[in-house]
Amino acid sequence: MLVTKGRRRLREGAAVALALALSLVTGGLAAAHAEEDAPLPAQEAAQAQQATLRELADQRGLRMGTAVGSQYLNQADYARTAATEFNSVTHENDLKWETVQPQRGQFNWTNADRIVDFAQQNDQMIHGHTLVWHSQLPSWVRDGSFSEDQLLDVMDTHISTTVGRYRDDIATWDVVNEPIGDDARFRDSVFHRTLGEDFIAEAFRMADRADPDARLFINDYNIDGINAKSDAYYELVRDLLAQGVPIDGIGFQGHLIAGQVPSSIQQNIQRFVDLGLEVMITELDIRIQMPATQQKLEQQARDYEQVVNACYAVEGCSGVIVWGVTDAYSWVPDTFEGQGAALPIDGNYQPKPSYWSIHEALGGDPGPGPGPDPDPTDPPSGECEAEYTVTNQWQGGFQAQVTVTAGADLTGWTVEWAFGGGERVSHAWNASVTSSGGSVTATDAGYNGTLSAGQSTSFGFVGTSSGSVSEPELTCAGS
Repeated sequence: MLVTKGRRRLREGAAVALALALSLVTGGLAAAHAEEDAPLPAQEAAQAQQATLRELADQRGLRMGTAVGSQYLNQADYARTAATEFNSVTHENDLKWETVQPQRGQFNWTNADRIVDFAQQNDQMIHGHTLVWHSQLPSWVRDGSFSEDQLLDVMDTHISTTVGRYRDDIATWDVVNEPIGDDARFRDSVFHRTLGEDFIAEAFRMADRADPDARLFINDYNIDGINAKSDAYYELVRDLLAQGVPIDGIGFQGHLIAGQVPSSIQQNIQRFVDLGLEVMITELDIRIQMPATQQKLEQQARDYEQVVNACYAVEGCSGVIVWGVTDAYSWVPDTFEGQGAALPIDGNYQPKPSYWSIHEALGGDPGPGPGPDPDPTDPPSGECEAEYTVTNQWQGGFQAQVTVTAGADLTGWTVEWAFGGGERVSHAWNASVTSSGGSVTATDAGYNGTLSAGQSTSFGFVGTSSGSVSEPELTCAGS
């Protein structure tokens, strides 16, 4: 459940007020994790079958969140799903240093504000991600030749300005992200090279000064189970607490592989809670080797259930954030070759078995039973659809993404279109793109050509434009 510890109060806004009201109406469903497994009365059980993940989480005072990209909020299905299924949002990229302060002293809040406005319009909590991280830094920070005092001033300006701007809007923050590498040693960064380990404590003190009421987290991947890296974090946070550093929680990112969820995850959550910290699963996705099959999706569902139940079983684990609204815009296929389908909601905004395993863990309906795997003797029909989205544009150029969704099993695909505004493709990724005048042909890159019915993949490109940027009509053919 959402809890407060020590001198801090958990300021979660309307979502918590709603959760408290619902707990009274339903006779205290949010009382304790031990009681959450008790059978629901018949009327409540019927209501739970129709509930969204958000409604079920609100009833228990738990966070059920998602990462959001501002560039997708103009898509009705994306915005609707983000609002109705989740009671918390995280900026996927729009609060990172290179985005909000690309030049020293020049802050750009446009995209970050858009997500904050969206959350407020939908009475959602916001988890701030992230303040100090070695990656996605502007070059002026990453390559700066700072003295200790200069870098502390740079950090303080960035943290105090960012946290201060949102002190009435964002109640929890990833203050320091991924400071320890997979070798269980401190990662090389401008912060560690210049300030040593002290940069972590200093960052937390700066964030605390900017908003004494915010709850402050350290966050990393591959620390879900008990291992050398999570042991290093255990020692680090124990030392920070002993110094009186205002650290309130730790985020387990949870970027996992189906069938490889650590068996010690609940035990690991418990030991950090026993230190007095709040634990949150902050970036959960569970990727599978493509193509997806029913068997792989069922394994993925069991894995999601294991992670979610491990959190819900420990008083002091406040909830789960999945890293994306839909498979259509997951970071996984672009990062892990041949892997994907990592989220509970597919590219067509349909619930997958993993959605229903989370639903059931929250006290809802288990959903439909597993369907059969496609018959391998059935020939694919070659049908597909393609959706074109302009994700960014500037004077003389733009960036676009095309999402290909299979209507039946595919072993390859081709998308064609004609630009209407003088645009040209400059360079592309995740597809082979050729142009002749304004006519463009894109074919799969091999590793993303095999798609099961209903499965999506995406490719992107940067283009040039001499005028307005059009949104052309696409044709998609499969094989």
